Amino acid sequence: MRCLTKHNNICYVLYTMQSIQKLAKTLESLADSEHYLFSLSDFYQLFPGMRVDALRVLLGRAVKSELLARVCRGIYLYPKSGYRKGLELYQTAARLREDTFCYLSLESVLSEEGIISQIPFGWITLMTGGRSGVINCGRRGNIEFIHTKKSPESVSPLLVYDRRYRLWRARVSLALEDMKAARRSMDLVDWEAVNESL
Repeated sequence: MRCLTKHNNICYVLYTMQSIQKLAKTLESLADSEHYLFSLSDFYQLFPGMRVDALRVLLGRAVKSELLARVCRGIYLYPKSGYRKGLELYQTAARLREDTFCYLSLESVLSEEGIISQIPFGWITLMTGGRSGVINCGRRGNIEFIHTKKSPESVSPLLVYDRRYRLWRARVSLALEDMKAARRSMDLVDWEAVNESL
């Protein structure tokens, strides 16, 4: 859209409105209960000619108008998709590290297996070949990534794919190994429950 200099603000508003409408139509046609999380790179493909700062402004407006919900930096959720609630944190972790070796482990696995208790609500723990760090996902919780030097080949017999979470997850024996390697407290481990699960 070409505009004279004095009309730049009007043109920008019109362009943004058209972009929001395009975004809304595309999300309505593409999103469903399985595909409801979108990364920044997904939106680059939708608006290939748009500058990074302009795309961020557009997404900010989409969040403000409640077309999208921001989960964490670079990940957005389409609320109208009818997604299954309660899995967002896990599936966000999968999207964040989709190009990096990573698997659910540590307290998250041991808690689900009834081997430890008292882990913070809305906090999941994963091992990754990438960087360590905690990703704040607002009211949804936090995702903690812990770096591991283990190769996928060395741990693959101790992993199982969890379709609900869209993540690989450690078996109990590997989760315990990871706890020791990451120097996590073992005080809450119920060793009787460990023996029953192995």
